[in-house]
Amino acid sequence: MVQDTIPQRPPVDLAAVAEERGIKYFLISYTDLSGAQRAKLVPAVAIKDMQKNGAGFAGFAAAFQLSPADPDLVAVPDPTTLIQLPWKPEVGWLASDLKMHGQWIEQGPRNTLRRMIDRAAQAGLTVKTGVECEFFLLTPDGQTIGDAHDNAAKSCYDASALMRQYDVITEICDAMLELGWQPYQNDHEDANGQFEMNWIFDDAMVTADRHVFFKFMTRSIAEKHGLRATFMPKPFVNLTGSGCHAHISLWNNGRNVCHADGDPLGLSAQGYHFVGGLIENADALCAFLNPVVNSYKRINAPRTVSGATWSPNSVTYAGDNRTHMIRVPGKGRFEMRLPDGAANPYLLQASLLAAGLDGLERRLDPGKPLDINMYTDGHTVPDAKKLPLNLLDAVRALDASTAMRRLLGDGLVGPYINLKMEEWNAYCGHLSTWERQATLDC
Repeated sequence: MVQDTIPQRPPVDLAAVAEERGIKYFLISYTDLSGAQRAKLVPAVAIKDMQKNGAGFAGFAAAFQLSPADPDLVAVPDPTTLIQLPWKPEVGWLASDLKMHGQWIEQGPRNTLRRMIDRAAQAGLTVKTGVECEFFLLTPDGQTIGDAHDNAAKSCYDASALMRQYDVITEICDAMLELGWQPYQNDHEDANGQFEMNWIFDDAMVTADRHVFFKFMTRSIAEKHGLRATFMPKPFVNLTGSGCHAHISLWNNGRNVCHADGDPLGLSAQGYHFVGGLIENADALCAFLNPVVNSYKRINAPRTVSGATWSPNSVTYAGDNRTHMIRVPGKGRFEMRLPDGAANPYLLQASLLAAGLDGLERRLDPGKPLDINMYTDGHTVPDAKKLPLNLLDAVRALDASTAMRRLLGDGLVGPYINLKMEEWNAYCGHLSTWERQATLDC
């Protein structure tokens, strides 16, 4: 249950970098199966050994399918990911890959994404992605919106509500500017207390690393300002949930191979096959893209106070139409609107890539796009595939998916299914109280 490919590490001396930049400590961080970020705080004087040998963790204590008898998980930091915390620059953050018994463990989410990127590269493809991160700013106890005046029925793009959280939003955006992420817009989203921040797309691994750090940074800066940031998919039953829409394009030697002139949607045959893979595997994908009990209150939601849920309810695609699971907003790229804020950033990218590669390898046909409003006219398409109604159905779909097991590997899919079943059983035992408390920190 290990991958043999060893990621190539660049010749970066982190001890020398620490001395040059005034870094006193390093956060050697990894993301577990559930999407939680784990870390050890390492003094700079000890980083030389940690860079070579990695930091040890008891995997059973995190969300991995391991036992107390297993040896340490070893987190080997990737020096190319180094970020000095903008709010505490004496600390350097590092994403890591995971080893056990000296080999790269398949359960590692970042390891899994690397395998999918390598598989795409074998087909001559580079995958570029972007994510749209939505989140709520709440009171510290997580019970209510952090801004009592943010109560409009149609609050999307509300300038006053946006400016009342100016200090939080701009501190996060300033940090992204300093880090070179090229953020380009920030807005108040459809729900009261909800915001979205966007930065430019990049290679899939770069986007995933930034996504992980963005969630950590947003929570940290919100806490600094006396608020609580949550990426929980549906914290309030009457308000729009938080999605994490993913934009995808495929490249070869600097050319976007998803783009084709003359096609009504601007997609090439490869682009359509990739979309076909996403549609074919949509129910199994839900286990990764909508990974918690609360997720299904977003994708199967009734109308909210704003008048729309802004989340899909069927497995369909269209052009520039936000009522479908897949939107093609511009030539040569497509937007997957299914993922939500609880998705593990690495498994989000890895599972989308696996499903798309399945479509490419099997030359899957997505069928004709539907140019209708699925919220009002979806009933006119009786044969449209429906999304799972709950986490249990999604996990069962993943369990039955030969394609996802073949591409992602049983060493990842099996433990992930076991973890999700543990969460489902915990929910069934404790119901809504457990669900909310367990999901606010997604």
